[in-house]
Amino acid sequence: MFEKQVKKMKMLDWALTKLGVATFVLFLIGIWGSLRNWALSVNPWIFFIISIITAAIVLARIFRK
Repeated sequence: MFEKQVKKMKMLDWALTKLGVATFVLFLIGIWGSLRNWALSVNPWIFFIISIITAAIVLARIFRK
């Protein structure tokens, strides 16, 4: 059932979902002081490397099919 709903999603739906998740994370960082302190204390390159790795995994799965 879930797979059928996912197949119906268009690019705009995926973009809005990602935007919603990103803004929710920013909301959490904004209101939760200890999360903000942790996010600011971590080296920003760590977040960049994690984002590149996760994007590469998704792209590999897309082009593998």
